[in-house]
Amino acid sequence: MRSVKALALDVDGVLTDGGVWWGPDGGEWKRFSFADIMGVSLARKAGLLVTLISGEDSPLVDRYAAKMGLSDITKGCKDKATALRSFAERHGLQLHEICFMGDDVNDLAAMELAGLAAAPGDARPAAREKAAVVTQAHGGHGAVRELVDLLLAEANTLG
Repeated sequence: MRSVKALALDVDGVLTDGGVWWGPDGGEWKRFSFADIMGVSLARKAGLLVTLISGEDSPLVDRYAAKMGLSDITKGCKDKATALRSFAERHGLQLHEICFMGDDVNDLAAMELAGLAAAPGDARPAAREKAAVVTQAHGGHGAVRELVDLLLAEANTLG
């Protein structure tokens, strides 16, 4: 964990609980946790680069990124491994310096590439099996904050 310089996050099922609400006017709603918002903020303050890699092309991802000051995001992504490689190249990172948190089968290839793979406690079994870190917290309920706390505690212990 000491060598982690960046945090790449799936959105649905990691930053959200994986649910979606559709309103009668066609609007889409997702719930984000303030614990995870603080986790992303703490990660950035500690000097970690943070990116979002989402399979959905939702304006809610843009809104979350804007709130958090994240300028490097990937939406509508069908190949998260390629997106992770591109993120690493853009920022001069080695893949082993990136932690990727995902929750489902479409995250597995990126989890395999990342130096540290993580999953929320309620991730699909395949993602939990691939992860070196599985949080107690569920997606959208503080899983990202728990991961960030672990990363920062490890950095302080080894630093």
